[in-house]
Amino acid sequence: FDVAAALKSLQVDRNVGPVSKELFTPGAAAGRRRLEEFVRKRLTIFGKQRNDPTKQALSGLSPWIKFGQISAQRCALVVKKAAKGASKAGADDFLEESIVRRELADNFCWYNQNYDSLKGASAWAVETLKKHSKDKREYVYSRLQLEKAQTHDELWNAAQRQMVSEGKMHGFLRMYWAKKVLEWSKDPATALATAIYLNDRYNLDGREPNGYVGCMWSICGVHDMGWPERKIFGKIRYMNYEGCKRKFNVKEFENMYPAHE
Repeated sequence: FDVAAALKSLQVDRNVGPVSKELFTPGAAAGRRRLEEFVRKRLTIFGKQRNDPTKQALSGLSPWIKFGQISAQRCALVVKKAAKGASKAGADDFLEESIVRRELADNFCWYNQNYDSLKGASAWAVETLKKHSKDKREYVYSRLQLEKAQTHDELWNAAQRQMVSEGKMHGFLRMYWAKKVLEWSKDPATALATAIYLNDRYNLDGREPNGYVGCMWSICGVHDMGWPERKIFGKIRYMNYEGCKRKFNVKEFENMYPAHE
C-alpha cells in the first residue's frame, strides 16, 4: 500500500500545516494511552480546573473520538469506573460533557437541517439578532484578519493562535472566541459562517456536531435562554475580557501563545 500516493490523492487544504505528533499521535493505541493518562493524572482536577486554559485539566480526547480511533462509550465507561473519591466530581462533569452535551449536539444536527445556519436557531434568537444586526460595531474584522489573529484583543488572538498551531482550542475559550466573532463581524450571518469556517479548518475535532452546536450556542443561543438585551448581541448571552480575567490568569495564557514577529 502506497501511503504517499494515497495522501497525495486526497482533496484537502494543504495550506494548513501539520500539528506536532507530541500533542496528538494518531491511532487507537495513542487514544487509549491518552484516556489512561487523563484518568490517572487529570481526572481529580477536571471538575475544578477544566475552565482554566492555563491548566492541563482537559482530556484532549476529542480528536481520537472524532476520527473513530477510540469510542466515546469506552471513554465514558473507563471514567465511570474510576469515579470514586477525589475523582468523583471530575468524573461526573466529564460524563455530563461526553454523554449529555455530546448527544444533545448529535440530536440537534440530526433533526435540524439548518444546524449551521441562522435559520436553525430558535425564533427568539433569530428575532433579537435581526433587530440588532445593524448596530454599530466598534471593531469590524475581515475573515483573513481573524484567521491571522490580527485583533485588538490579545486573549482572542492567543486562542486563535492555539487553534492554528496545536489543532485544538481550549474548550472554555471556544465560547469567548465565537462570541467575539459575532461582536466583530458586520452581521450575525457573517459571524456564524466565519466561526464555522475557522473551527472546521483548524480544529482537529472540527466538522462535527459539537463544533456546529458550539458555534450556534455562542452566536445563536442554541440550547441557551435569552439574557438582558444589549447592543449587537441582543438577548444572546454575552462574554467579555474582564469576565475571563475573573476566571483565570488571562495574561499567563496570552504569554503562552505570543505573536511571532
